[in-house]
Amino acid sequence: MGKKVIVYTTNDCIECTMVKKVLTEDGIQFETRNISDNPKFQKEVEKYGFLGVPVTVLENRAVKGFTNELKELMELAKQEI
Repeated sequence: MGKKVIVYTTNDCIECTMVKKVLTEDGIQFETRNISDNPKFQKEVEKYGFLGVPVTVLENRAVKGFTNELKELMELAKQEI
């Protein structure tokens, strides 16, 4: 089993949808936290130093958006604990 991944998202976020699609296609399980549904999740995003989404978190590392950093994070997520 891979490491725990969290994706912070919001409603009608195209980039968020792309991140979740790529994770799913790569077989990476993740928890979705919608900041529109729970203000607590927005505070969690801010603790990582971001104001917007998507933010993808693995352990203590967070990346924003659909970037090369996301690809690196995905490789780490696929490694065994």
